[in-house]
Order: sequence, then C-alpha cells, then structure tokens
Amino acid sequence: MSEVLKLVRENIQKLTPYSSARHEFKGNADVFLDANENPFETGLNRYPDPLQNTLKIKLSGIKKTDPSTLFLGNGSDEAIDLLIRVFCEPKEDHIMIVPPTYGMYKVCADISDVDVRQVKLLTDFQLDVDGILKESDQHSKILFICSPNNPTGNLMAKEDLERLLQDFPGILVIDEAYIDFCPDSSMVSKLSEYPKLVVLQTLSKAWGMAAIRLGIAIASPEIITLLNAVKPPYNINKLTQQQALSFLDKEDEMQDFVRRSVEQRVKLSREMSGLNYVLIVYPSDANFLLVKMKDPSFIFHSLIDQGIVVRDRSRQPLCEGCLRITVGTDKENDFLIETLKSLQ
Repeated sequence: MSEVLKLVRENIQKLTPYSSARHEFKGNADVFLDANENPFETGLNRYPDPLQNTLKIKLSGIKKTDPSTLFLGNGSDEAIDLLIRVFCEPKEDHIMIVPPTYGMYKVCADISDVDVRQVKLLTDFQLDVDGILKESDQHSKILFICSPNNPTGNLMAKEDLERLLQDFPGILVIDEAYIDFCPDSSMVSKLSEYPKLVVLQTLSKAWGMAAIRLGIAIASPEIITLLNAVKPPYNINKLTQQQALSFLDKEDEMQDFVRRSVEQRVKLSREMSGLNYVLIVYPSDANFLLVKMKDPSFIFHSLIDQGIVVRDRSRQPLCEGCLRITVGTDKENDFLIETLKSLQ
C-alpha cells in the first residue's frame, strides 16, 4: 500500500464511486438517450463533462503540469472539504492549522466532526516548524498552510515547507490562492518529489473570476483519483467551464492585473506608512496589506462612513490592532489614501 493510501479512511478506500452516464460512455455519438436529459436543444440541456477534461488540458499548459494532477472544485473550499473527508476519520483524526490563517480549514473540519490542532505562527508570521512537529502524531492527517498567508500576506519560507514535507506524518496542503502575485514561489514543481503534497490554487484572485467559484487542487494522480471518487458527479457546471475557458485565453490581461496591483500595493504601503496613527504596514506578497493601527475600530468605522469597506482582523491571533486592506483600482486607492489622511 502506498504512503498516501495508508492515510486514507478505510471506508473511502472501499468506496465504489457513483458512475454517471457521462462517465460510462466516453465515445462519440449522434443520439444520447442514456442520461434522462431533456432532448430539446437549449444549449444547456445536456450534463457537463464530469471531469472537465477540456478545461484541465487548458489549465495544465498554464500551470505546467499534467491534466491528471488537476482537480477542479466549487472554489478551493470544495477541495478543502473533500480532503478532510478523504483522509480524516471523525472523532479520531485531526487536522493542523497555523493561525492566523484562512478560516475555512477549521470550519470544514468542524462540519466533519474532525478535531483541529493549532500551532500559532511565530511573531514574524513564519512557521513554528518544531512546534508543528512536536504537536503532530499518527492521527495528524492534514496540515493546512496558506502561502502567501491570509491575512498576513507573506510567503512561508521554502526551507520550512520542505522540512515539513519530509517530516510531517500526514498530507501537507499548501494553499496558494495568492501565488499569481509571486509565481516563482509556487510549490507545484515539488509535486513529483513529495507524494503527500497538495497545492491549492484559484481563479478568484489574479484572474478576476471570483464570481464563477472555480478552485484548483494540484496533486499526485493518486490523490486526484480519490477526490474525484468523493466529489458530486457534476460539481462544475457547463457555464463555469465555458467562462473559465474564455478567460484563460486572456493570460496577458491577467498579468497586467497583477502588475498594476503590485504597483498600487507598493504605493499604498508607502502612503500608509506616513500616517501618524499607522504603527506597521506589514510586507506583502499578495494583493492586500495587513496594517497595524493605534485605533483600528475608529478607522474601520470612519472608512465605512465614507463608503469604504476594509476587513477588521484585530481579533485574529498576532493581528491585534490590524486591518486588512485589499488593493483596489487606482481611483479607489487614491480615495482611500485621501480619506485616511483626513483622519489624522
């Protein structure tokens, strides 16, 4: 039994996946009478490709990986949920997270009645590798790490990730939702070395497709097969697949979005660092800034009064006094800076 399969829940190993009509017939035909579909053409009367093969081929060229290593979900949240269901036995196994981090890891575990062990980041927002390994055991089935991290914005040190890939007993999931803003730091190239690595990416951020909810898991074909066995048969609808294929032809436009966002992030950081109530503007590798302020509640509500919404993260561990501010358009950022200066 492989290193990965040893971690899989016993009932999932024995699972016979649902086989849809579109799974069973893979050839070409003129008349489809196998799926109880409405035969009258509307453009949407047929079920979509359950494995999104055309879209995966397109994505594989962009991500520089094989289509067999791709799973597509209803946002990255679906992949997070399925990974927990595949690997974690309720009331027995646990996941590990490193707060402050993305909140859905814990929510998905709570829904599945899976315990959550937490090892806080260090004060520089890097990983406490020794602490993680000390707290892990044979029931530590998944470690979720966001890099660049949300809400702190920083990349995790690659040497720490590689040490965890070598020494952590379970699956290591690296959530790269913001990796398009620092693409050279992706861990996708390490998949062939580490069979227990899963990389999550998304089309919601740099690609500007948040509304279609399309997340990506990149992993060994063995793990992808497990995710496909557990997912609903038609989890990605035809409209989403079509829209994604259309947008993926606009890679140059995406790169321009990234370039402009990074330029504006630098400008926002410089401008906010000069405000008398700003204590720290933390370095960021993403499309947002975490900013520590003297009176974040006052600033937060004052911005709302002017029609500007940011995120109050001051209740998160290590983020006391902090607001998270997404990089907007040039015009939005200028209005934000003008408003912030008026509050001095």
